[in-house]
Amino acid sequence: MSRPSQYDRHTALDQAMQLFWRQGFHATSLKDIERALDMRPGSIYSHFGSKEKLFRESLERYTRLGLAELERALAEGPTPLRALADYLRGLGTLYDQALPSRACMLVKSLLELDEREAAAREHVNTLLAGMEARFHQALETARRQGELPDDLDTRRLARRLQADVMGLRAFAQRDVDRQAVEELAEDMARALESLGTSGHRDSPTAERAAEHSG
Repeated sequence: MSRPSQYDRHTALDQAMQLFWRQGFHATSLKDIERALDMRPGSIYSHFGSKEKLFRESLERYTRLGLAELERALAEGPTPLRALADYLRGLGTLYDQALPSRACMLVKSLLELDEREAAAREHVNTLLAGMEARFHQALETARRQGELPDDLDTRRLARRLQADVMGLRAFAQRDVDRQAVEELAEDMARALESLGTSGHRDSPTAERAAEHSG
């Protein structure tokens, strides 16, 4: 097991992310990490410093992937509000994805970590705040473009969106069927669309919501 190249380091980090996401921080032993990364303890500490530092890097990797998914949705959507609604609908596919866990890794970590891992907990909160800030930025753009009312509290709505996403992912972790997850994602998308200004109610996304509600 030689020292990994930079590319191999990225691969090792992905493997660590999958491991921590599936098992959590406390349940993951150094032996588990050795097997998953195919690295000796000395190499692990040389490249990542400690189990907690590797865990924190894994959380950052998870967050970057999540933000990239959101950015793709915003780039592909015709408008910010419609892009966010379609992003929420896309979460309905969680049931079919081959993931270590359908629950959010950040939320799982937040619930698991205690005062012994105060630095890691603070890091998780920082990463969650960054995701919420991106929701807020997109909603502010939608408001400035006239998709949302001028007096709408977009910061408050961003918090709600993040809570909705967390809740959906936790719900998907339950013993429920695919349809239940898809319906919940659709309900979340429609709730967001319903906040749109009257001038944007005739958009294709809004029309689709109206058809379903009729």
